[in-house]
Amino acid sequence: MPERFVVFSFHHIMAATVGLVVVALLLISARRSATARPLVRATLAFLTLTAYGYSQYAWSQVDHLLTWENILPFHLCDITAFLAAYALMKRKAWAQELTYYWGLAATVQAIITPALQHDFPHPTFFAFFFHHFAIIGAALFIPLCDAWRPDRPWWRSPLRAFACVNGYLLFAFGINHALGTNFGFVAHAPANPSLIDHLGPWPLYLGAFQIIAAILFLLLTLAVSQKK
Repeated sequence: MPERFVVFSFHHIMAATVGLVVVALLLISARRSATARPLVRATLAFLTLTAYGYSQYAWSQVDHLLTWENILPFHLCDITAFLAAYALMKRKAWAQELTYYWGLAATVQAIITPALQHDFPHPTFFAFFFHHFAIIGAALFIPLCDAWRPDRPWWRSPLRAFACVNGYLLFAFGINHALGTNFGFVAHAPANPSLIDHLGPWPLYLGAFQIIAAILFLLLTLAVSQKK
């Protein structure tokens, strides 16, 4: 029986540290070398495309957890990973926009308080951090190496991303109702300790989601809009 994952444990901190270092090295090499940039782009696109497949392999090692929630690619990070790969390969502004806002606002929080059950060295442990750091790398590559910037006026891009994430929440409500799943954590809080535990009971924490998302999207806009 694999050990249960513990937030802020040694394994958690080490995985987060290694992920940050790898992402930083990729981005630094892409910014410093025009020759390395296409290779880093291709690497991140490959990682985001394969993250879901690797996650499926990892979940296949846990028979009692092979549920609709772990099979279907309807978690926000699953969708963001596919968006990130498309944004890196096609450089479409709408995909870059969603990857930047969703990839950083949601995925960074997931790294801090992972919705993860099994500890190192279980395959789901590696899959989780592989998946999420691939998204973070892509989301940072877009403004740092592709020079993407939010549309003007300044509120247009974060407002679109906010509207789209609410569209996702409505989609998650429907899927959860039909299948008894918990995509987007809109049905209930995850079993692991997380930020949601401090936002009140369901459905009050869904309102807090809105406020936090709006604030994070605005901060992310300020972080890059000054360089337009």
